[in-house]
Amino acid sequence: MIDKIKPYPQYKEPGVPWLDAVPCNWKVVRIKTVLRELDRRSPNGEGTLLSFTRLRGLIPQTEASERMHGAKTLVGYKLYRPGEIVMNRMQAWSGMFGACSLPGLVSPDYAVFQIVGAHNVGFVVQRLRAPDLVGQFRLASRGIGSGFNRLYTDRFGPILITLPPSDDQSAIVRFLNYANLKLERAIRANKKLIALLNEQKRAIIQQAVTRGLEPNVRFKSSGIPWLGDIPEHWSISRLKFETSDIVDCLHATPKYREDGQFPAIRTADIELGKVRIEAVRRVSGDQYALWTSRLAPQEGDILYSREGERYGIAALVPAGVQLCISQRMMVFRIRPPQRSSFLMWQLNCQHVYSQAAADTIGATSPHVNVERIKNFLLVLPPPQEQDEISTWISAHTMSLDAAIARAHREVDLLREYRASLIADVVTGRLDVREAAERFPGRMEEVDVTEEPPAEDEAEELLEAVAEDE
Repeated sequence: MIDKIKPYPQYKEPGVPWLDAVPCNWKVVRIKTVLRELDRRSPNGEGTLLSFTRLRGLIPQTEASERMHGAKTLVGYKLYRPGEIVMNRMQAWSGMFGACSLPGLVSPDYAVFQIVGAHNVGFVVQRLRAPDLVGQFRLASRGIGSGFNRLYTDRFGPILITLPPSDDQSAIVRFLNYANLKLERAIRANKKLIALLNEQKRAIIQQAVTRGLEPNVRFKSSGIPWLGDIPEHWSISRLKFETSDIVDCLHATPKYREDGQFPAIRTADIELGKVRIEAVRRVSGDQYALWTSRLAPQEGDILYSREGERYGIAALVPAGVQLCISQRMMVFRIRPPQRSSFLMWQLNCQHVYSQAAADTIGATSPHVNVERIKNFLLVLPPPQEQDEISTWISAHTMSLDAAIARAHREVDLLREYRASLIADVVTGRLDVREAAERFPGRMEEVDVTEEPPAEDEAEELLEAVAEDE
């Protein structure tokens, strides 16, 4: 049904270089004729604190993070009511606009707008997020750098926006809800497949790392209840004794840039033994210098996630890549004669994860204490055997890695398609009115600005909350 959608019958030129041709029945107006800024303040600080997330829009802060908000009081925070639209001034250039079905309070640094006239809030939010407008917001934002630029209302209001009739806006929202549900179902199916494949991979790693490759080896008790028996010629040590460096990240948020030269590795960018370089965000040279001031990761160092839904995952720094760690990440440099590849695989094992889980703090954003990490108990075969085990694991997980990569690529393609589809529909390149008539009206109740959270998206939620603070 989505594939059969065609353009509108007739178009007109808006007479503005950065705006494409629009359907003949659409209007070209200034944003200030559609949105009127409100400045209602809370006198007592009572109410639900709403927070922006990059993936889900405007949601109660408790759904994004259980961490306490940095402000001592919410007195003076702006009041928000359903049907209004919120703009994160500092991130408007990246499309951070949202609406919520609940009343609440938002940061004084946000802008709250009332819709003027008969417009669909879901449509207006998506239109404000479209690439053509986001490009104009970037140009109109002012500040001392891309990470601190703000879009003020006097520069936001005069920007042109294209809008269809109100009935067509509702039809578009209904269609996008249908498309989003279909695409989200496919995305989640691929994520479940990735989780299952990673479980298979973890089992292979666990067996090799804790039992070795020799079937007739003699075993001894490790003396560790959650580890059990180990080959009798292996030893036990702690991570801090086998490393020259254990470095935690800076407790801040990097300033990412689309044109940044250096990958900044987040928890969302690593999985068992792999760094997804193609998915990373990037930073400038200045940010790279800041985030490598304690240690510049080099090939063979171990990257380790210590916070969020994806804590306790390790991967090696790949060859030929100059990168830095981002929030909630650590880097370990292994001391010879131990092999970093073997210790990396072991950090992904259940017996190490159990040690990490013993003192994780917080349900939504668990994190492992650095001292706990330094004292992780590890098993150590002789160095040559470590090499043999690492080589065996790589060979026996190769097919699983290929299947996981295919599933990740499918998720990426589905998300790219969804973003492209939304942009084409809300800017009038595609006419979905006829298709929307076949969808039930109750689907319009679904908020197209929100996407259900998933395990590998927790990084985005936490990052956005940190920006709010």
